[in-house]
This record gives sequence, C-alpha cells and structure tokens, in this order.
Amino acid sequence: MLPDSPKPIDVRFFLLFIPVAYFSYLFHEFGHWSVGEILGNRMVYSMNYVWPRDGHYLQQSHDLYVSIGDPAFSVLQAVIALLIIEKFGALYAYPFAFIPMFNRFFSDLLGGFSKQDEARIAVLMGTGTYLVAIIVLAILLLIVTRCSYKLRLGAKTNGSIVIVSTVCQLLGIGTYKLFNI
Repeated sequence: MLPDSPKPIDVRFFLLFIPVAYFSYLFHEFGHWSVGEILGNRMVYSMNYVWPRDGHYLQQSHDLYVSIGDPAFSVLQAVIALLIIEKFGALYAYPFAFIPMFNRFFSDLLGGFSKQDEARIAVLMGTGTYLVAIIVLAILLLIVTRCSYKLRLGAKTNGSIVIVSTVCQLLGIGTYKLFNI
C-alpha cells in the first residue's frame, strides 16, 4: 500500500496500466476509424495510425471530422472511467481515466506537436495553434483530478503512476516501431 492511498495498491494495479495503454492506443485510433467509416470513407486501421484506403477522403471536410475522432474518444474513455469511479469507487477504473490524459500530454509534449491531432484540428478550424490541445488536456486533467480525489490518491501514488505510464507509453511506441502495426 502506498502511504498516501487509503486503498491497498499493489503490483497488479500498476501492471494493469500495460494492457490499458495498448487498449487506449487502439481506442484512440478506433475514434479516427469509426468517424471515417461513418462518413463513408473506407479506412485502414493500425495501432498508431488510421488513413483512408484510397489515399484521400471523400470530402475535404472529412479530414477535420476524422481528426476530431481521437480527442472525442479519449475524452469518452476518461468520462466512462470517471462514471465508474463515481458510482462504484473502482480503483481499477483509474488507469482508463489516467492513460488518455497522459498519452495526449506525452504526445503533445514529446511527439512533435505539429504532428498531433489537436494541432491538425486547430489548423483545419483556423484557431490558435495550441487552443484545441489546451482544451482537450484541461478536460482530461479535470477528469483525472476528480477521479484521483474520489479515490483519495495523493501525489506519491500519482507520481508512481506517471513513471509506470511513461514505461507503458514507451512500450507502445516500441511495439509500433518494432512490428510497424
């Protein structure tokens, strides 16, 4: 048990972050894929990238909508985790809220901001470069803060979670690079 957590937190909790990180990658891309398919585009799906099979969207505006699929699904995943935590106090739902926030922060900060979905959305909408990223990260951070408060997870626990999440992020990147999936 970590000293700032009222609930027992053991290695199983931290190991849960690994499959949740992979799930979150796939769910993130599923956001792009599903929006593209709903709009009538034939989409190709991989662990870290989705694109139209024909190399272009049926309409130019579809690029914006498909790009919005990622932040929308990331927020959706975190909201579902928040609802589970609010209703049941389920500690094991916390990774499903934390990982989307961490992935977006990690990617925006270290993944080349101009390559990220939030930057593409900002360009396509003609807004400030960082506006969409700030809004998405603020929403996700508020959700994580509420979940953390509800579960009474303190700074030490969340510091450990950041370390574990960094390892999970690097595992995901390594898997993608190694297998190009």
